Amino acid sequence: MPAYDLVGFHAQQAAEKSLKALLIRHQVPFGKTHDLEDLLQLAEPLAPGIRQELAEAGALTTYAVDARYPSEEPPLDRDEATHHLAVAKKVLDRVETLLKSYLDAGRPSL
Repeated sequence: MPAYDLVGFHAQQAAEKSLKALLIRHQVPFGKTHDLEDLLQLAEPLAPGIRQELAEAGALTTYAVDARYPSEEPPLDRDEATHHLAVAKKVLDRVETLLKSYLDAGRPSL
């Protein structure tokens, strides 16, 4: 049986890095965190409704560290891994749309 735990880790990382890109674009400090709920809260003033829209991403936070170290948690199965990838893609797509909208609106890059 294949191990899917690293899928959870990479899904979390994709969501985290995209949210941090949005915050960096707006010069919003965020400190050292992997917590997606915290990052979504920081992004809320920039994109009202994003916190609720992407709330499901908060569940990925646990994979920021857990997938890299032995854990008592059961390993991810294929269905869970597929779901986590879909959640990460939703975050990536939303952030990409926001960042493109700034370019399309002619707002200068920072």
